[in-house]
Parts: sequence; structure tokens; C-alpha cells
Amino acid sequence: MSPTSSFRPSRRHVLQAGGAALGALAAPAIVRAQGGPKLRIGYWPVAAGLPFFAAVEKGYFKEAGLDVEPLKFAGAQQVMEAMLSGRSDGSANGTGSANLAIGEIAQPGLFKIFCTNPSNAKFVLEEFLVPKDSPVKSVAELKGKRVASGPGIQNVTLAKTMLERAGAGPMSVTELPIGQHVAALAAGQVDAVYTLEPTGTVGRLNGTTRVLEAGVVAHYILGDPMAPWHGGSASLTTEFIKKNPEVAKKYIAAYKRGIELVRNNPAEARQYMKGYTAIEGALTNEVPLASYMLHDEFKPADIAYFQKFFDLFTEKGIFEKKVAVEGLLYRG
Repeated sequence: MSPTSSFRPSRRHVLQAGGAALGALAAPAIVRAQGGPKLRIGYWPVAAGLPFFAAVEKGYFKEAGLDVEPLKFAGAQQVMEAMLSGRSDGSANGTGSANLAIGEIAQPGLFKIFCTNPSNAKFVLEEFLVPKDSPVKSVAELKGKRVASGPGIQNVTLAKTMLERAGAGPMSVTELPIGQHVAALAAGQVDAVYTLEPTGTVGRLNGTTRVLEAGVVAHYILGDPMAPWHGGSASLTTEFIKKNPEVAKKYIAAYKRGIELVRNNPAEARQYMKGYTAIEGALTNEVPLASYMLHDEFKPADIAYFQKFFDLFTEKGIFEKKVAVEGLLYRG
């Protein structure tokens, strides 16, 4: 789908992509607690979900008397689809914020965001990579080159927009599973990729790729390499919050303990990527960690940057209408 084409999401449209995609894969662990409703939380197996993984494995949810079931999905769109269909009660960090917003357009009032994982040139998540020996020195020099991005409308739209704004001009971008990015560069199938960590770390450790530029969304979309790009979000469905307000508060408090572990003891937290993501061995200690921003930590400037990100998707016709970020934040 072209990022400039008109996209008109509806509940039926979004759910049609479901089928097998909606079936959650087995998670490494299921937290069982007696009494109270079960919280089914969808996650994408990426490093940004670490606070959730840590909260499960450290027993924070269990200690709060919560019954939390992690649901693993192949992509952020499937996490959102599960929330729309009532198969999931929320998303873990790392779930694409724009994917969630498409669900909001399909069903207004679907969810509330209680934590994001902002990234930039310091807290690296997204980057352009090239082969290690590539002569390319800037994103502008990718003009006319073969460029790939991760799959999905958020990745493709951002990649095309950033290439154009960096000076490479309008370009086509090939969708490619992120797990294939390093191999595609090493084999000479593509000249560059817009990708997410840990791809850059994998390529660096195996000596095949190098980072052309990191923090690129902050730079080319938000206008400041150090601006917070709220590309992923942890959320709960509004329906669950309304039916179980106290349980929702306990869940967010326990999730916050996971965030605090990542912030204060990252060396201990890193081990909990194992089993939930493809990150194993030496990579566990090397991959950059995301930053996290809780709902009560947002300042007006943070909301403004988040809104600027969403407004791009309205401008490109991906969102059929403006999505107001402030109304999506949890206020419990």
C-alpha cells in the first residue's frame, strides 16, 4: 500500500486481516493468580517490551494478585486487531503507536495509553543500516538505491518520508521482515534498510553492517535528533479499565515496577529478553535499551512531539482523520 493512498479503516477491515494472525502464539510464561479477571496482554517480541517481560518473570503482577496472560503476536498490527476483537485487553511496550491509532479510528475510545517507549539519537531504536563496506555516508546518498524497511504501514510510511526529507527524493521501499534485514544487506539484495534494534547490533556483532544514522525519526520527522519519538505504546482497553478500574490501577503499578527495574538495574533486567524475543547470548548485553515515559510523566512538549508524529499519518492519508494524542492518555 502506498503511504499516500487513502486508507479507510473500519472494524471489519481491520479484523479481516485476522484469521490465523489473531491466534496468539504460546508465551514463555503465564502468570496465574486466584480471583479477579484475567488480563490478556498482547506483545510483539521486540526489546522495547522489556518492562512487561521483566514484570512477568520477576513476579510483580503475581505479587499484586493479578492474573496476567502474555500473548505473543507476529506484529504490532495483530496486537491491535486482538484488542479490537476482544481477544486481548491491552498491549505491551513496543507495539506501534500508529498501529494502535488505526484501531482507535476503527473503534473510537478503544484504549488508553499508560506508557510509551520514546526513542531518539540517544535512546536508539530505529536506524538506517548499510553494508559495512558501503561508500554511502548519508541518508541523502541513498537516492536511487534499493532500500527496504520493516513490514507494515508505520514502517513504510516513515521510511519513505524520511528518505524524501533527507534529500534522497521520492523513493519506493520494499517491505521485508526485520529478521531478514542483516542477511539481505550482507547478500547484496538491498543497499540499505530502515530497521529497528536489535538489527543494528546483530549486524555490528557479526561484522556485516554499520549504522548509517540512528534516531532518524526524531531527526527527519520531528525535526530534532534528541526529540522523543513515541513510536511504541503500552495500553489497556477502555472496556477493561471501565469494568475493572482497581485491577487496571494495580496492573499499571506492577508494570511500573518493571519500568523502574529497567531504569535502575538494566543489567539485571536485560536477561528477561530471553524467551520473549529473538535476543539471546551476547546480544542480550549489547542491544540498546529503550527509554520509557509513563502517562503522568508527559509534559506539553512530549504530547506535542507525539501529536506531530500522528499528524504525519493524517497528512499522508493513512489516518482518515486527525487522532488527538491527549485524549488517548490514561488519566486514572
